[in-house]
Amino acid sequence: MTSELPHPVPAPARRTVVAAVGAAGLAVALTACGSGDDSSDSSSSTQAGANASGGGSSSSSGSGSGGTVLAKTSDIPEGGGTIFKDQGVVVTQPTAGTYKAFSSKCTHAGCAVGSVANGVIHCPCHNSEFSVEDGSVKKGPATKALPAEQITVSGDSITLA
Repeated sequence: MTSELPHPVPAPARRTVVAAVGAAGLAVALTACGSGDDSSDSSSSTQAGANASGGGSSSSSGSGSGGTVLAKTSDIPEGGGTIFKDQGVVVTQPTAGTYKAFSSKCTHAGCAVGSVANGVIHCPCHNSEFSVEDGSVKKGPATKALPAEQITVSGDSITLA
């Protein structure tokens, strides 16, 4: 009785190994820049203590343009804001009747901002803070402002364009 040895499995090609290692590294890098907030709430809001002043280039009055209705104007606290996680936007009311909208993705590491209080939008990942008035950096490590988003205020409805 002779025993046959199974055929040896050829080693993977060098290119295959290098490509697999590169893909794994990319996956780790993308995961590290993801949101640090696993909350399932679609929105959160916090009343700010101090009022900010300024004009509003991010908001406009007039009829709705068929976008996503985010909230009623009464839902956005004066001097504060509300984060709409599902839409990736934070809407603020720096002064009475002035509404602004910004991306809710921190410009430092891509985390979702977590709260709005005391005139600032706060990112929980590395404690960057942004102005509710214009999205500018109030405290780093972020160095770029939150990008403005287009909203329309019509009556008491705020719509994401």
